[in-house]
Amino acid sequence: MATKVPEVSRVCRTREEARRLYDRISGFYDLFAFPEGKYRDRALELLNIMEGETVLEIGFGTGNALVKMAELVGEEGKVYGIDISSGMLEVSKRRLQKAGLLDRVELHLGDAVNLPYDDGKFDAVFMSFTLELFDTPQIPKVLAEVKRVLKPGGRLGVVSMSKGEGLAVRVYEWLHERFPKYLDCRPIYLSDTVRNAGFVVVHEEKGRIFGLPLEIVIALEPRRKNHEEGGH
Repeated sequence: MATKVPEVSRVCRTREEARRLYDRISGFYDLFAFPEGKYRDRALELLNIMEGETVLEIGFGTGNALVKMAELVGEEGKVYGIDISSGMLEVSKRRLQKAGLLDRVELHLGDAVNLPYDDGKFDAVFMSFTLELFDTPQIPKVLAEVKRVLKPGGRLGVVSMSKGEGLAVRVYEWLHERFPKYLDCRPIYLSDTVRNAGFVVVHEEKGRIFGLPLEIVIALEPRRKNHEEGGH
């Protein structure tokens, strides 16, 4: 049974404002986002991507995770990525080309609220510091789309700012509410939100960046039991 998730701050900027912001900062995003790498890599390790799998990253940014994912799936696998920023797409494409992995990756410009992929296409879906960018009513829609495109029993890995106590969180949320076009993400109750979307959470880890709490969640799409009982 779904539990009520406490309220969090809203995201007030529009999709177009977000696109313009990330286009502007795409060329130097890695300079200030470098602390994210430790937790992004840990989440990918926990997601356990295997050779030959078909996987998706939502909000791929500058493509750091795409490179690792392309290495993990090998020549027989395929990586897909979707992001709203054409600037980020170009940076990612150059990074993949430099790594010699561009042929294993297919990138799309688009919005995760309406994923342009078939039902049951992916073995795993990954999001790193992306889910908290969506406004509160959009988050269940994104997770419903993720559930749709995952295979029965498929895996979801998410890294997100996490709602917690403390001065750093209160200051950050105060700034977010006053400068929403620049601090456009905010902490969310990640594990509860993923569970409420119908996933089975199998692993949770916590961490901090600049005093702000974050969470890694690994979850399963729950249809495998029904799928197997149906003899398919």
